[in-house]
Amino acid sequence: MTTISFRIPEDVVEDLKRVAPVLGFSGYQPLIRTYIGQGLRQDLERLDRSPGIEQLIESLRRKGVDEEIISSAVAEIRSR
Repeated sequence: MTTISFRIPEDVVEDLKRVAPVLGFSGYQPLIRTYIGQGLRQDLERLDRSPGIEQLIESLRRKGVDEEIISSAVAEIRSR
């Protein structure tokens, strides 16, 4: 882990403090780390996809290709 510092509006910090225990976090900082990690993973997944693959998938769906076949093909491509 590394220490960083950034500015967050006070009302956001107060909301994080209120929400953290409800979601089972020991404090607001672990919740922030979780939020950052989730957003980062989503963006990385989106960026790691081959260019145009989403358009291809949508085209295949519109043409009635079975979802299992699409999922299998995407998994095969990602495993390479």
